Amino acid sequence: MHEYSIIQSLVDSVDAAVKETPDAIVMRVRIEIGDLSGVDVDLLTTAFETFRDGTCCANADLLIERVSTQWVCPKCDRPIAHGAVLRCPCCNEPARLDAGDEILLRQIEMEVPDVSGLRMR
Repeated sequence: MHEYSIIQSLVDSVDAAVKETPDAIVMRVRIEIGDLSGVDVDLLTTAFETFRDGTCCANADLLIERVSTQWVCPKCDRPIAHGAVLRCPCCNEPARLDAGDEILLRQIEMEVPDVSGLRMR
């Protein structure tokens, strides 16, 4: 159940960003989860729904984008086809994981108060 610790870290990161914009209301949080990240997306969603109460994300929607596994040759950067042997067909080099193991906070959408009446110094 490391999904709860992932959500704790996510909320802490969002909270740190929101502190730079006083009175902002977090509306949406977008994250990317790789297929090889070891994260159960359903459990992550449940953890977010459970944990967000009383935090800066209390009213926020969580958008999760899945990232497919991608392998490449470390020598020639040629992509390795899905389901193929994890070796470059040209260089015979072992493939390198290029995408699919990440857990990334990509975007925080916030509503901010109208500041048009403030004077700049």
